[in-house]
Amino acid sequence: MERRIVGLEGADVLPFLQGLVTNDVLPLAKGKGLVWAGLLTPQGKYLADFFVGNDGGGLFLDLPEPMADGVLRRLTMYRLRADVRFVARETGVVRGLGAAPEGALADPRHEALGWRLYGAGAEAQVDWDAIRVEAMVPESGIELVPEESYPLELGFERLRGVDFRKGCYVGQEVTARMKHKTELRKGLVRVALEAPVPVGTPVTAAGKEAGAVYTQSGGRGLAWLRFDRTEGAMEAAGGAVRLAP
Repeated sequence: MERRIVGLEGADVLPFLQGLVTNDVLPLAKGKGLVWAGLLTPQGKYLADFFVGNDGGGLFLDLPEPMADGVLRRLTMYRLRADVRFVARETGVVRGLGAAPEGALADPRHEALGWRLYGAGAEAQVDWDAIRVEAMVPESGIELVPEESYPLELGFERLRGVDFRKGCYVGQEVTARMKHKTELRKGLVRVALEAPVPVGTPVTAAGKEAGAVYTQSGGRGLAWLRFDRTEGAMEAAGGAVRLAP
């Protein structure tokens, strides 16, 4: 997926973001690093996810291109009189695995996702879908559906995308309640499929809808399922589906 890198300037940048996103971004004031965070509705539903980074040349946002304009509009709406400026940054992002080149930053979600380098360079051919399936990492616009997905059901806590000690942010109350007062009944799981199916294909169990299948690679995929319907036989588009280790 294409990305847009947007520079962040102004004395209030980190405190401003701290009050809006799911993760703790204040450590970026101390030096280089990447933080993965979500922007939620007041009802705690997913709107977008992105990286907030410091590569030594300043603070920036690493945004999915299809969501970039909407995220920037929403952040601008919240900005009010805060000293925060969004500046076009003419650079790209290169991802890779193995030994990281100088200046690269580790992807904070999961060790299997390697590193991200902000600048010019050639990206190696990597089956990122296979890696995401293995590590159960959702992707915006696929597993992560704006105004429908709840971050904890899609693995934000496991993938270091939410901090429960940082204080208030938009959607924090619902997210905290799901963490501390309820047991998740639905969530992201890894499945084995008899045959590939279109992204979003419903999964049924005993004739009842159990969820849907999304990213797939090598006979396995990511599915969002109701946990109480995963123990028996499941199918998608007529093919067998089962939980995968």
